Amino acid sequence: MKIRTVEYVGTLVDPTAPLPAKLPQVAFAGRSNVGKSSLINTILGRTRSKVARVSATPGKTQALNFYRVNDAFLLVDLPGFGYARVPMEVKGGWKALIEGYMGRPDGPAAVVHLLDVRRDPGPEDIQMLEYLVKLGIPALLILTKVDKFSKSRKIQRVEELVTNLGIDREQIIPFSSKTGEGKELLLAALGDLLDGLHA
Repeated sequence: MKIRTVEYVGTLVDPTAPLPAKLPQVAFAGRSNVGKSSLINTILGRTRSKVARVSATPGKTQALNFYRVNDAFLLVDLPGFGYARVPMEVKGGWKALIEGYMGRPDGPAAVVHLLDVRRDPGPEDIQMLEYLVKLGIPALLILTKVDKFSKSRKIQRVEELVTNLGIDREQIIPFSSKTGEGKELLLAALGDLLDGLHA
């Protein structure tokens, strides 16, 4: 899939509010410091004029941000979770926002869930993946910051996660915003997914 056009189309803070456009949605989820904004900017080819804002304060984004891509689908940037310094009432609000959005009938067609390759999945990561299984929403698992690992350690890490999480190898894509590794694989996977929705 080639990215031709990207347009910010709206932000929701109420998960039951009308969506900004009637297009298939792919939601991007992960911990606050996992590199989600950098990944979104990288795959959309917006590394100079950034689309998703890279926050100096993890956990700052507390809304659903929608971007129309190629007039074909909505990329949905979900609020990051798991940042320790955020008050409990804010964390509860995030959970309600994300679960409310995920569970709506016109919610995401798929979720791209990000994990830092250097860290084990936390409780929120496990809960998210289990929640997606419960809802029957397809998920891709992206291992970010793989430029920090050697090739052999990266391969080993992928196998560890396949075993520990009980997911298919094809669901995992190693990714680096710094080197661009995984960008084309992720775009191809998104293209296949969207083609499948129209089949």
